[in-house]
Amino acid sequence: MEYQLKRFQDGLKELDICLTEKQINQFLDFYELLVERNKVVNLTAITEFEEVVEKHFLDSLSLVRTLNMNQPFRILDLGTGAGFPGIPLKIAFPQLEIVLMDSLNKRVLFLEDVIAKLDLLKIRAIHGRAEKMARKSEYREGFDLCVSRAVANLSSLSEYCLPFVKQEGLFVSYKSGDIEEEIDQAKNAIRVLGGEIDEVEKFVLAGTDISRSFVKIKKKKRTPETYPRKAGTPAKKPL
Repeated sequence: MEYQLKRFQDGLKELDICLTEKQINQFLDFYELLVERNKVVNLTAITEFEEVVEKHFLDSLSLVRTLNMNQPFRILDLGTGAGFPGIPLKIAFPQLEIVLMDSLNKRVLFLEDVIAKLDLLKIRAIHGRAEKMARKSEYREGFDLCVSRAVANLSSLSEYCLPFVKQEGLFVSYKSGDIEEEIDQAKNAIRVLGGEIDEVEKFVLAGTDISRSFVKIKKKKRTPETYPRKAGTPAKKPL
């Protein structure tokens, strides 16, 4: 199938990302796998090629606006869903070591297929909830960077994500729209969990009028053992 790649190429140029033909083909293969599996498993409401390019691929890769991704980061993509931002980041920056974590096994099975079919190395998908997985020694405070595009308030997300981050590591939350009030309400949670807000990077998604933000949180001290609390509590009773 022929795809119009100008929109993708323009967006990559704006982000100063240079991909090989092999990497472009991996993105196209990922798109085809996504659309095909989406017919039987609810992975995304967005299926038109250019929309997937803008709202999934380029949005995921926009992390380069706030971080140098040419580093050998060990990354956790928490609540990865259909693999965003983890799979696009892995395709574009093969040196990254990435763990994709999701609570729905059907999505994890899809991601395992994607990893195998795109021949991606140093990346795996695991099925589990943050509240339980953060108790495991192999994951707790084991990542340089945790990223999440999950739709949850920043207080709850911080409780899910910060326990996985090493001291002096980062948690970066992908956010849209006006987030000042949400950040304000999350400050106590971030402090209790051992973090502090490092930077808020606001931008407009390449070639669109969609406003986006990265909330960059630095892990300054270890997260107390009591966090995250049991399943459901962080969402019902944010810190």
